[in-house]
Amino acid sequence: MKLYVGNINYNASAEDLRELFGTVGTVVETLIITDRETGQSKGFGFVTMADPAEANAAINKFHGYEFQRRRLVVEEAKAQTKR
Repeated sequence: MKLYVGNINYNASAEDLRELFGTVGTVVETLIITDRETGQSKGFGFVTMADPAEANAAINKFHGYEFQRRRLVVEEAKAQTKR
């Protein structure tokens, strides 16, 4: 199950997210979205969890959780729309 993670500290890495979400369950993939030109984090990303029950536990635990001085927004990722 893929989760949207918003309000991420701009200095956080994908590995930081993997470590955090790994405390709840098995993390398949982490991705922080960056600006194409500067490479700077845009402050949001995605975490894919192996098990939907673990993903729901992560939402319950980390939505509003303070991580690196920012309160995370964690919810189920919506399907990407075509541009």
